[in-house]
Amino acid sequence: MKEKVVLAYSGGLDTTAIIPWLKETFNYDVICCCIDCGQGEELDGLEERAKLSGAAKLYIEDIVDDFADNYIVPCVQAHAVYEDEYLLGTSMARPAIAKRLVEIARKENAVAICHGATGKGNDQIRFELGITALAPDIKIIAPWRMTDIWTMQSREDEIDYCKAHGIDLPFDAKHSYSRDRNLWHISHEGLELEDPSNEPNYDDLLVMSTTPEKAPDKAEYVTMTFEKGVPKSINGEEMKVSDIIRKLNELGGKHGIGIIDIVENRVVGMKSRGVYETPGGTILYAAHQQLEELILDRATAEVKKEMADKLAQIVYEGKWFTPLREAIQAFVESTQEYVTGEVKFKLYKGTITKAGTTSPYSLYSESLASFTTGDLYDHHDASGFINLFGLPLKVRAMKLQNVNKNQK
Repeated sequence: MKEKVVLAYSGGLDTTAIIPWLKETFNYDVICCCIDCGQGEELDGLEERAKLSGAAKLYIEDIVDDFADNYIVPCVQAHAVYEDEYLLGTSMARPAIAKRLVEIARKENAVAICHGATGKGNDQIRFELGITALAPDIKIIAPWRMTDIWTMQSREDEIDYCKAHGIDLPFDAKHSYSRDRNLWHISHEGLELEDPSNEPNYDDLLVMSTTPEKAPDKAEYVTMTFEKGVPKSINGEEMKVSDIIRKLNELGGKHGIGIIDIVENRVVGMKSRGVYETPGGTILYAAHQQLEELILDRATAEVKKEMADKLAQIVYEGKWFTPLREAIQAFVESTQEYVTGEVKFKLYKGTITKAGTTSPYSLYSESLASFTTGDLYDHHDASGFINLFGLPLKVRAMKLQNVNKNQK
């Protein structure tokens, strides 16, 4: 009986070529596993393609709700953003995928897991750290790093290899954008984006969105509710988190929300440029923060911001299954105890504008914040506070004055 390998399978040219290569190189039975994180129509026709390519079995695993509830929500609650702009769409999905690959490998008694990530990117790190953390005994095969036995270097090479093995599928040899899509976002790399001096060709590039210039000329108001930091409804309609994200994607895409063009620092040490469409995610982050700023005290908010930056780095680097991520998430969850309420905002040509926020746990006091004097705040108290708060500055200034006098 042959040993088995589980292949992280997308149905694209790379992972299709890997199927006969694994059989030929290692004499494995190949168990293809396509993890559905919300990539939609990209899953059409996969079963036929996998079997034509020589796979022994194909799993299509729907983890959309798991992805939304257990990976996206913690990052939204933390407001985790990598390098101030990237909302971690690919980064959050990889540990969820790695976890399910391990589960399928255990079910099939597979000895190895294979992925098609390149040797230059972040995904190889994310997949392999996740698999290693959950199944240190399972072998990991990364063909693109095995240049002594993986000899294909181009799409043309892969198409020729497939045809030589009886796989004649309608793959296009021309180069196109390298994309990754899931419920949360779609990323674009390659072609004109490889030169940072080029403006992205948005007419050809965008999939989920329209540009702000082409968005409707009329603004649209949206109301959302949250309970303990978790989104619960849009415009009065309660729905699960994944459906909320789908609806926000529709609204955000329509109004040109969440299109970013960034140069980021990859874990492997190089810079890469990409365009990301995260219409619903951008709205969800903004809505959550709109509510949270009304509720958290200053000291907690300051520390939470530090933890958000750290969590973003952890997730980006593929260290999801670590004690540090668990500890930071536990802290963040404790801050969400009272993040309950309703937010209203306006979407218009790429912008999100606040239109009102309410919460039973709001720390905002109109009597304190207004310019009229109330019972809780005596203006005279500010004098003593300023004297003490500024004492270190005063002491330093006095010392410098004395030093300058003595030097004359």
